Amino acid sequence: MPVKRSPLTSSTKPLLALGLEGSANKLGIGVIQHLPNGETHILSNVRHTYITPPGEGFLPRDTAQHHRNWIMSVLKDSLNAAGVNMHDIDCICYTKGPGMGAPLQSVALVSRTLALLYKKPIIGVNHCVGHIEIARVITHAQNPVVLYVSGGNTQVIAYSRQRYRIFGETLDIAVGNCLDRFARVVNLSNDPSPGYNIEQLAKKGKRIVPLPYATKGMDVSLGGILTSVEAYTTDKRFRQSAEEPSVDEDIITPADLCFSLQENVFAMLVEITERAMAHVRSKEVLIVGGVGCNERLQQMMGVMAQERGGSVFATDERYQYCSFYCIMLIEWITDTVSTMEL
Repeated sequence: MPVKRSPLTSSTKPLLALGLEGSANKLGIGVIQHLPNGETHILSNVRHTYITPPGEGFLPRDTAQHHRNWIMSVLKDSLNAAGVNMHDIDCICYTKGPGMGAPLQSVALVSRTLALLYKKPIIGVNHCVGHIEIARVITHAQNPVVLYVSGGNTQVIAYSRQRYRIFGETLDIAVGNCLDRFARVVNLSNDPSPGYNIEQLAKKGKRIVPLPYATKGMDVSLGGILTSVEAYTTDKRFRQSAEEPSVDEDIITPADLCFSLQENVFAMLVEITERAMAHVRSKEVLIVGGVGCNERLQQMMGVMAQERGGSVFATDERYQYCSFYCIMLIEWITDTVSTMEL
């Protein structure tokens, strides 16, 4: 199959892109500089998160209102941190989707307004591909199998013939949604995020409780696991605020449930990722998305990759939630963009 060449030419001068992200409860704006030699520099990465009380999720309407209230302040801080102004920007890019409709619309409206006011080209960027591209830029992964795990997505992806292709995915809810919903059940704080607080509480877990293990070929099912782990909170052995139980005590704590949930779900994700690696004969794994910042998931994936003679690439929370759209855009402009809408 012949390779389709991009109609765009490589830039001969440094390019600055302003990226605006607001697909969920985190609003982020970043400025990226891309040099003609291919080097990429993150000049700023400013965020503001809509945090709800413990036990509550975030509604689209309230999240959109948060973004409208904070976006101009975040924009100003991002430009100041980068040492540039809007006249220096070469293009504006924003989250086109997928994501929550109302927050996406709020950020898109501001992006389009800025593009019109300052006469800058505007590009809508796919949220999922943005996660992958920022991680590839930061980690320098060449051609990895990608595990994309976030609040709204759980997919195993690989690149082939100028497209990202899905090898496996969740059949119901995303892993991030599973963790967030359980965090609400055990009344964990949403600050800085439910998944992070589950990760920290899981480190105190002492026992593994039985849970379903639902891999179906290259896919996983998480809804039944969530129902099962929630059922333990009504078990007579469950103690919401138990102190450190002794070895002989038959007590189930929130830490035990968080530990069990993580170990079970992450083992499923490692399994389907390993199958994809064998299928495409890859030695690299790239973990992206908010849940990809979980150190336990990275550790388990690392053990699997090491046994296969491979390596694992991942990023921390600084780069998973915002400002990756402009990096992806500039990478594509100077390389082989063929599907971008200008």
